[in-house]
Amino acid sequence: MIPYGRQDIRPEDIDAVTDVLQSDFLTQGPAVPRFEAAVASAADAAHAVAVNSATSALHIACAALGLRPGDRLWTSPVTFVASANCARYCGAEVDFVDIDPATGNMCPSRLEAKLEAAASNGQVPKIIVPVHLGGLSCDMAAIGALAERYGVHVVEDASHAIGASYRDMPVGNCRHSDVTVFSFHPVKIVTTGEGGAAVTQDAGLASRMALLRSHGITRDPALMTHVPDGPWYYQQIELGWNYRMTDIQAALGHAQMKRLQDYVKRRNALAERYDRMLDTMPVALPGRSSDGLSAFHLYVVRVPADRHSMVFEGLRAAGNGVNLHYIPVHLQPYYRNLGFAAGDFPEAERYYAEAISLPLFPAMTDAMQDDVVGALKGLLK
Repeated sequence: MIPYGRQDIRPEDIDAVTDVLQSDFLTQGPAVPRFEAAVASAADAAHAVAVNSATSALHIACAALGLRPGDRLWTSPVTFVASANCARYCGAEVDFVDIDPATGNMCPSRLEAKLEAAASNGQVPKIIVPVHLGGLSCDMAAIGALAERYGVHVVEDASHAIGASYRDMPVGNCRHSDVTVFSFHPVKIVTTGEGGAAVTQDAGLASRMALLRSHGITRDPALMTHVPDGPWYYQQIELGWNYRMTDIQAALGHAQMKRLQDYVKRRNALAERYDRMLDTMPVALPGRSSDGLSAFHLYVVRVPADRHSMVFEGLRAAGNGVNLHYIPVHLQPYYRNLGFAAGDFPEAERYYAEAISLPLFPAMTDAMQDDVVGALKGLLK
């Protein structure tokens, strides 16, 4: 079976992890700050806060921005559930903005219309979470301008997009947002096993997110309510969580970050080869943007809806581990129980009826790609 994604682990990655295992610190040591510095540098951001998952990064970003019961968060319906769940963790309400069918990303025109309507009845969200589906940046200039007009915070869910660029600047530079979140799951661009990070230009936000990832506990006397009782002293000053990344994970991530641009270059080369091979076939190719370079975490094609299940199952039967990213969040039972229903976001539902993620990972060979395309061609002829 050719998987849709696969981690790339090399001897230098193993050596980096072994070094940590033989050191004095398996957690809360120097490897995490070193990894954070590499992530911040790649994103051209001032600060990075590493955590145990991108879900945790989304949660602490929302909490640091003050999301609470009575507030609202809007995101894309075509995403993993974490992009919406982060609001529920804070007790806030969730709504969605339908996608641009050309890219699968949040549609700025639909966002503008929805914000205008929300402003008229006092329902403007506190946070918008645009999702860079497959590694392609949303139109962040348009989204950021709307957020500024309506006084809304923006958290970019760039779980798919470390190493991507938008208007000649790296995704994560937060020019049009407060915080950007990355994922380091094994099938992502670089991996820490499990892990995530939140990057920002705002020192205050970074400090609060760092506090929240570790129980809300501080050892900084300047933040305490009184002079420390002694050198052992700490205070819990907020209700936080245990979202720390270990030094073992960070060492793996730091080694992988050295190959970030190589990974993105290879993924784009594979995507371009898919484009050439699929050009004459009855499939819609992944969206592109003249404003930026995708990291190509995913290569999503769209096939005719009436043949979707047949093609998907046929590809799997032929040994191609295709997948579908994603089932629209508003169709999940939890969100249906909150009042969402089929038909609420037609473009997202149309996408779901047609989308197939083809295998794409750095070690993929031409022969593997030929097998995938050959099987797809046979099913669509």
